[in-house]
Amino acid sequence: QKDSNHLLSFHRPSVEKAAMAVEVLSTINVSMQQFIANVQGNQERATKIILNNELLLMQELQFHLTVHNPFRAVEGLLIDIKTRCDSVHSVDSFRPEIQTFLDSVFLTDACMIYAPSQIALAAVIHAASRQKQNLDSYVTESLFGEQGEEACVRNIRVMVKNIPDPTPNIKTLCTRLEQCRNQDNNPDSLAYKRKLEELVDEDALLLEDHTPSNQQARMDSCSQA
Repeated sequence: QKDSNHLLSFHRPSVEKAAMAVEVLSTINVSMQQFIANVQGNQERATKIILNNELLLMQELQFHLTVHNPFRAVEGLLIDIKTRCDSVHSVDSFRPEIQTFLDSVFLTDACMIYAPSQIALAAVIHAASRQKQNLDSYVTESLFGEQGEEACVRNIRVMVKNIPDPTPNIKTLCTRLEQCRNQDNNPDSLAYKRKLEELVDEDALLLEDHTPSNQQARMDSCSQA
C-alpha cells in the first residue's frame, strides 16, 4: 500500500520545507536566511515555497500549536514578589497598570520577538514604577544576580513607550463601527433588553403551564367535556 506521506513521495522543495518546520517547532533558533543559505538552487523560490506552505504542512502532519501569552507569567511573578520581596507592598495594586501595559504590548512586535516571561517582567516593572515602588533589589538579587535588569526588558518598555499616537479620526471610526453592529447582541441597547424581556416572559409562561394547579384545571376541563 502506497503511503502518500512517505518522504520519498515528495520533491526536494517539500522536504526542505518540512526540515525548516521541524527546526522551528523544535525551538531551534534558525532564521530563514540561515536556513536558505544551505539550500542549493533558486533560494528565493525556495523561500516562497516554505513560507506559502508552512501551515498546510503542519496541518497534514497533524501538529498542534500552542500559543503562549504573558498573563500566566504575570501571575507567577506577582506570587513570587509577595513571597520573596518584603520591600514591595500592595502588589495586587499593580494589576491595572499591568493590564494597560500588556494591552499596549499587543500593538507592538514584542510578542514576536521576546518570550512571554520577559514581557510579563517588563509589565510588572513598569507597573511598580508607576506605583512609585522599586523592584531593583528583587530583580538583581532574586532573578538576574549582578546582571541587573535584562536588556530585553528595557527594550520591551521602550517599544511600548514609542507606540505612535492612534489615528486622529479613531473616534469617528468607532462610532461608525458601533452603528454597524447588531444591537440585538449589545447588552447596553434597548433592543437587547427587549429581547431579554421576551425570553423571560416565555420562560414564565412555560413555567406557569407546568404548575400542578394549571395541569389539574386542564384535566378537569377535559373530563367535563
